[in-house]
Amino acid sequence: MPNNASPQADEVELRPLSARSVVLSLLLGLHPPELPVKDLVRSVEPFGIAGSTLRAALSRMVAAGDLRRADTVYRLSDRLLERQRRQDDAVHPETVPWDGDWEMVVVTATGRGPAERAELRNELTRLRLAELREGVWLRPANLLRPLPDGLGRIAERCTARPDRPARELAASLWPLDTWAGTGRALLDHAARARDPSDRFTAFAAVVRHLLADPVLPPELLPPDWPGARLRAAYADYRREVADAVRARDGEERSEGRTRA
Repeated sequence: MPNNASPQADEVELRPLSARSVVLSLLLGLHPPELPVKDLVRSVEPFGIAGSTLRAALSRMVAAGDLRRADTVYRLSDRLLERQRRQDDAVHPETVPWDGDWEMVVVTATGRGPAERAELRNELTRLRLAELREGVWLRPANLLRPLPDGLGRIAERCTARPDRPARELAASLWPLDTWAGTGRALLDHAARARDPSDRFTAFAAVVRHLLADPVLPPELLPPDWPGARLRAAYADYRREVADAVRARDGEERSEGRTRA
């Protein structure tokens, strides 16, 4: 059984900022996920990232396949567009009322190597399934999301109604108290953050945390579940960042017309 100790606001995991992480977080939150280099330079200034550092990071990211460049505009690559889709789904998951059924995936393929098995485990986890026992994954059938191509060739998907009480089963599959405690700590930390870089790292941690939300039916969740509050806080912050980018672009266009 996982450790359910809840972290305090000053104990949450906040990854240090790098030029790459700032650029990716900015673009992942924008639709369409692209910015001219001049807007990127202005957007990273509050985080103490110099223009020369940014341009070096952009060159490495293009070489690594993270970004595509067209003239002076940088855009997420197709691979990272899929990551953006998962992030959007984490913020706005599509659910249906739960009727008591559980979605079950049973892995039937054999003879697969360690790398293939690890990739499948990661994919099933991204689908918000949890492993009951080796090769048997399940979750309440309340979540709508596309299934990966080819899953049917290596696994069977069905619905079930386990005999075990649903709340007890859910608590055994996911560390719900730990997730909720970390979520509340992140909300506290984000509310106290004032410096732009502190707020940025806090909300980057929020969206990572949302990716691990099992999105269970409300009747299976512990009291004071912070999922909806985390989503609302992150959505507000993403709008704030997007509005700031558009405002800077508008100011630059206005200054250009004035000079002309």
